[in-house]
Amino acid sequence: MKKFTTFLCTALAVGTVSAQTLVQAYKNRADLVSQANITTNLQEFSNLGIKTTGSVNNANTLAWLKNKYTSYGYSASQIVEDPFTFGSTSSKNLVITKTGTLYPDKYVIICGHYDTITGPGTNDNGSGTSVILEVARILKDVPTEYSIKFIHFSGEEQGLYGSSHYANNVAYQSGVKKLNIKLVFNLDQVGGKLGNTNTKIICERDTGGQSGNNASSNTITQQLATCTALYSPLQTSISNAYSSDYMPFEQKGYVITGFYEYTRSYTEHTVNDTFANVDPLYVFKVGKAAVGAMQHFATASTNVTAISASKETSATTPESVKVYPNPAKDILTVELPDPTIKNFTVEITNLKGLSVLKEENQAQINVSQLKNGIYLCTVKTESASITRKIIIEK
Repeated sequence: MKKFTTFLCTALAVGTVSAQTLVQAYKNRADLVSQANITTNLQEFSNLGIKTTGSVNNANTLAWLKNKYTSYGYSASQIVEDPFTFGSTSSKNLVITKTGTLYPDKYVIICGHYDTITGPGTNDNGSGTSVILEVARILKDVPTEYSIKFIHFSGEEQGLYGSSHYANNVAYQSGVKKLNIKLVFNLDQVGGKLGNTNTKIICERDTGGQSGNNASSNTITQQLATCTALYSPLQTSISNAYSSDYMPFEQKGYVITGFYEYTRSYTEHTVNDTFANVDPLYVFKVGKAAVGAMQHFATASTNVTAISASKETSATTPESVKVYPNPAKDILTVELPDPTIKNFTVEITNLKGLSVLKEENQAQINVSQLKNGIYLCTVKTESASITRKIIIEK
């Protein structure tokens, strides 16, 4: 994504807070977002390398995405490849459709691009890709009144080619809207940078282009901000939609909104857009906000009894587990919020996924033998698995 907006106004859905209240079933599902899944998705995405549109790595990433949806239980008929070309380059979008119970022919689209340039693009846009995957996993068997399309676009970095193809040839044909789209929710570069203060997310609204959809976009974006406050720990800021995969839809008159990191990482389109520099905990929080918002937008079931209990209970959540100091030199301390938890494992792996240290039931971990660098520290209890990125620096 190419982002140059300078105007930001901190806002929290004034006027819609009273209309939108917390739905317990929605919160329960938002709490099912797994830090371990987010971290794994980010790491696997990064390991697929530079995903230039039309490249072998780009095709491999498409296959990786398809395998993810298959593993979640989506059928072959729900998973559709959407091929497109520009110039001499060919690539494919991936479209997964979950049919609604009341309005099967009206769609809420959640989307983001999976192509990258220069670097592996772990933030731009492995972060958005990872969140969309987690939303799809959690909502797989949740009844929603509106149909949902999970769309992974290619060709974004070269000029929104994948989303333009879909908007102009699938959603809109011969001057007619062929798809009845309630809204398009785009996620692009939502990973932050490790070391930054990543406590806020930008909610993007339409302020230009087809003026007829601006008011509806503003309303939807205010609702997105409210959902973010209800279902995640993130604060919100309202800014303008700009230069990402929602724009071809906006130009056809559809309603758009989106997420974008608040504190800029400035690693996009560089060799530094790697797993080592992204903030997995921030992406986890964005995931919770996205799950909450998608349930609101698609009108998900409010049946609490149909929801599985979260593996990350209120007593042990990623926010509540403390791993310090970070950077660490000789001793790393793991502090669980519940002192009655006696059985737990602490495992440290390198960025290639190889285990370098593992301890059972030890809150003080001797890391003096580890070389300087970035590692993943996973704390596992009987009911939770929480991963944090740590730095060893001597």
